[in-house]
Amino acid sequence: MVKQVGRVTKTKTHKGKRVLEDRAPKVVENDKTALFFRGMKTSNVVTDLMHDLHALKKPLAVQMKRRNQYYPFDDETPFEIFADKYDASLFFFGANSKKHPNSVTFGRMHDGHLLDMVGLKVVDYKPLSEFNVDKISVGAKPCIILEGTDWEEPSMRRIGNLLVDWLRGPSPAKIRLQGLEHVISLTCIGTKILLRVYRTQLKKSDSSTPRVELVEMGPRADFEVDRKKLASDALFKDACRIPQQLRAKARKNTSQDVFGSTLARVHIGKQNTDEIQLRKVKALKKMPKGQEAADGRNEESGDDGDDDDVEEMEE
Repeated sequence: MVKQVGRVTKTKTHKGKRVLEDRAPKVVENDKTALFFRGMKTSNVVTDLMHDLHALKKPLAVQMKRRNQYYPFDDETPFEIFADKYDASLFFFGANSKKHPNSVTFGRMHDGHLLDMVGLKVVDYKPLSEFNVDKISVGAKPCIILEGTDWEEPSMRRIGNLLVDWLRGPSPAKIRLQGLEHVISLTCIGTKILLRVYRTQLKKSDSSTPRVELVEMGPRADFEVDRKKLASDALFKDACRIPQQLRAKARKNTSQDVFGSTLARVHIGKQNTDEIQLRKVKALKKMPKGQEAADGRNEESGDDGDDDDVEEMEE
C-alpha cells in the first residue's frame, strides 16, 4: 500500500516500498508501457486500429476499459494522472467526431508530464485480420525503418522520433537473427505518414547467411497529420540527456556515431619503401628510339623467314 501526502510518498508495507523503488528514476529505465484510451465516440476504423496496435505492443500495453470523456489536446492532466498510476510513459487515444473524424493521438510523457503528442487522421486502414500471414510472437522486437526525405523537416523529424519511441518495443541486450520477426516501415510524403508492417521470412541461400523476404503482415494505415503539440528544444534536450554513468569515457582519436558504433583513427608510422624488392619487367623498360626501330626491322625480317620455311615444308 502506498500513501501519498502532497509530493511526499510514504509506504506502509514492504510491497509498497518495492513498487516505489521500481518506479523511481534509474540509470537504465524500464521498458516503456503504453496506455490505450477510447473517447466517448469511436468508429470501427479507430477501434480496429487500437486493437491491432495493442497486439503489437503486448506485453507493454494496458487497455483502459472505460471510455474517456477528456481529450488530450483540451486537457492533458487526466492522462498524466493515469500515466503516473500505471507507471506508463506512452499513451494512445482514439476518437471520432465531426470536426476530427477517425482521429488518433500518439503521446509520451517525461518526468510525469506531457512531452510530445501528435494527432493523426486515419485516411485509409486495413486491419490485421485481413492478412493471411503467420503472426509474430508476443513481445517481439521490431525493426523500424523511416523512409522519405520529408522526415528531415524539423517538426516531422520530431514526430518520427515520437513514433519510433512509441513502436520500438522492448530493449533487449542482444537479438538473434530469428528474433527479428517483423519490420515496421514509416514512409513520410509531405504531411502523410504511411504505416506498413511486414513479416520476415528466412529462406535458404548459397551462403551461411539466409536470404530474407518480407511479406506484408498488417496492419496497414495511411495517416495525415492533423494536430501536434511538441516540446520546446530545451525540454526535449533535457529529456534526451544521457546519464553520466552511461556516457563513454573520452578516448583519444575515437568517436561514436548515432548507432553507438565506435570509430577510431589509427596513425601508422612512415614505411621504408627503399628496401622493398621490386620485380623489374623488361616490357616496361624504356628503350632508345634507334634501338626500337632496329628491333622492329628484325621482327619483320624474322617473320618473312618463317613464312619461307612454311612454304618449303608445304612443297
